[in-house]
Amino acid sequence: MRISDADRERVAQVLHTALSEGRITVNELEERLSTVYAAKTAGDLKPVTADLPAVGASGVIEPATTRALGLPDERIGGHPGSPASVAIMSGATRKGSWVLPPQHNSFAFWGGVDIDLRRARFAEKDCTITAVAIMGGIDIVVPDDVNVEVTGVGFMGAFELQDKAGTPPAPPTAPTVRINGLAFWAGVTVYRKPAKRDESPQLEA
Repeated sequence: MRISDADRERVAQVLHTALSEGRITVNELEERLSTVYAAKTAGDLKPVTADLPAVGASGVIEPATTRALGLPDERIGGHPGSPASVAIMSGATRKGSWVLPPQHNSFAFWGGVDIDLRRARFAEKDCTITAVAIMGGIDIVVPDDVNVEVTGVGFMGAFELQDKAGTPPAPPTAPTVRINGLAFWAGVTVYRKPAKRDESPQLEA
């Protein structure tokens, strides 16, 4: 099967990620990139990523999607959902097919909040979640086909990102979720997990 420039760029991104993780050297990167940009078929690319956690289980690139081609992401847009999730000595959950607003505030005091974005839409390309946990916990799941930035502070607690997907970053056209806030005697954990897109998200308030 003949490949496109977008397919070559996807494999090149995998190689750059492998370099940043210490899986290959700079010289190996240059050699493999030469092969990538000279490749004409999917078979030409197999040896390039055969020893890397790469583009597909079979080692063959997957068909380019609208996101890989640099087109606007179809998940952006819709009526914003709830602007806040609050748990005071209780629990709160935001998951399923909902629309993350441009700014969502999450607060947990002696309680827990669970936010799952794997089936969510995004009101705008750039959204922010401000998470504040005091003697409580906030868990946020972000799919690996969305860009995430975590800048919160933990004081006698933890504010952290755990990458459970191990996949390359999402393309620049994908939504970006910025997560900031404070964990005081508490924990705010952001989990990056494989996307769940087997069902089409529905617009919900």
